[in-house]
Amino acid sequence: MTTPSTVDRAILSSVKVWFLIALSGQLLFTVYIAFRYGLALYSGQPERMNLSTHITGYVQGDFSGNAMLYLHIAGAAILSASGMFQLIPQVRQRWPLLHRINGRLFLSLGLAGALTGLYLTWLRGTRLSDIGAVGITLNGILIVVAIYYAWRFAIEKKYTQHMRWAVHAFFLVNAVWTLRLFLMGWYLITLGGWGNNRTLDGPADIALSFACYLLPMGIAELYFWTRRQSNAKHKWAVFCVMCFGCLVTLIGVGAATYMLWIPRIGTAISAG
Repeated sequence: MTTPSTVDRAILSSVKVWFLIALSGQLLFTVYIAFRYGLALYSGQPERMNLSTHITGYVQGDFSGNAMLYLHIAGAAILSASGMFQLIPQVRQRWPLLHRINGRLFLSLGLAGALTGLYLTWLRGTRLSDIGAVGITLNGILIVVAIYYAWRFAIEKKYTQHMRWAVHAFFLVNAVWTLRLFLMGWYLITLGGWGNNRTLDGPADIALSFACYLLPMGIAELYFWTRRQSNAKHKWAVFCVMCFGCLVTLIGVGAATYMLWIPRIGTAISAG
């Protein structure tokens, strides 16, 4: 008979596996940002950021819009490393001060990313379609809510509630990264996309624009719920869901790497 301790270890192992997969994907995404955008700025040719894109990038003479774009991009690159660092238990336990400083950095940049993202989407017009931008817009609003509660509970030293909201803030802040994984994974599985179009307002596009944060948040809630349970059968069911999350992330990272990030890195290098 399987004991609860066995399934607890299995769930913890699935979390560690997901962390390693996500970490590799975040690092690859950071490299992509560095080559796609950093290389263009370093070379003094910011217009090169617009290569192979269908949304508003660098616009000559648009100081405020470009400033928002730079802040959004720089924040995304830093958040990729900062957020994953916050999830490591050993860091929280051995270096609590570092955890607090990095946490403030993550939450501050996450808030800035949400606000600049909303500005770029609705004021600058950096969107492919109105309906296709609804899911990500809700994401930006929820980021503000999650960051508020994560910060508030940290100040009040209510660490259980803080961790819960901080995890949700992590998934919300990284939703655009997750959306790339879901879209590329969906293209790979369906052999070219089904329910997708170039303006990202097809049925699959819209569904994935919500799933990119609601699905990870739902799995996180299942994990928190499992920690309060003693029924091994329930825990094994959650373990299967966790494995599903690992598989989805793995497929997405692989698909995004070879179908999106590597080709665009190559384009950015060849343009230089």
